[in-house]
Amino acid sequence: MVDRSVTPDDGAEIARNPLREQIRRVLVEGLLSGRWKPGERIVERRIAVELNVSQAPVREALRELETLRLIESVPNKGARVREFGVADMAEIYPVRAGLERVAAELAAERLAADPAPLLREVDALRRATAAGDVEEQIKHSVEFHREIVLAARNGVLMHTWESLGVEVWTRLSVRWLNMELHAKAADHAQITEAFIARDPAVGRMLSDHVHNYVDAAMKSRTAEH
Repeated sequence: MVDRSVTPDDGAEIARNPLREQIRRVLVEGLLSGRWKPGERIVERRIAVELNVSQAPVREALRELETLRLIESVPNKGARVREFGVADMAEIYPVRAGLERVAAELAAERLAADPAPLLREVDALRRATAAGDVEEQIKHSVEFHREIVLAARNGVLMHTWESLGVEVWTRLSVRWLNMELHAKAADHAQITEAFIARDPAVGRMLSDHVHNYVDAAMKSRTAEH
């Protein structure tokens, strides 16, 4: 697991990029690396000083993480890290699966006519898998799914899907729950082929693919115990 503690260089990087997004990424990396553990406080003022930014964008980033149920606000005590795991996935992923099934059905004809965005991500995912680059696997897996939602051309659907924090939860799944299996290219290649073939079951196929994340996580936890 990558140790992503805040360094002086982070301040310069944040200055060049959207503050909220960059700060959120630093906070997520801190959760993944164990810098902040469940129940521990994340002090807004301290983060702002470390990154040489005002407290406002730090507060916005923390609110985003609270919306994703990674952080909880405790009255008079500020932000704390929530306990989270497979149970949270079991709530989030069925919602995501439903959204992506609708997206696939809306986007089916467009992606059959022009599957280039999906083929591009599958190719990148193959390279990342061959190289054993987990971060790139995560990135291109999420981008593959995002391309399907984008192709649906439905603003409400896109906004709702993004609000689930798909990238964050995918990263958590891979880092903590050994979810590399479903980030590999083969699954995504089969879905792409179904779009190209105008398979009427492509929506169900995509939904089942997303559900498999939770199923694999449950099996992994059962095996551990």
